[in-house]
Amino acid sequence: MVNGLLGLAILFFVLAIIFALIGARGIAGISMSVAKWLVIIFIVLAIISLLL
Repeated sequence: MVNGLLGLAILFFVLAIIFALIGARGIAGISMSVAKWLVIIFIVLAIISLLL
């Protein structure tokens, strides 16, 4: 199974690529947006944990 934010981001990124190849651009865009936000949250939390 997928563990953590980074794993979920990779999962949504792969789903976005698959849906883009199939031709479902709306679902691909939503999946890419979710993946982008998960990566941003991961980076922010990683920086906070390194500083504290």
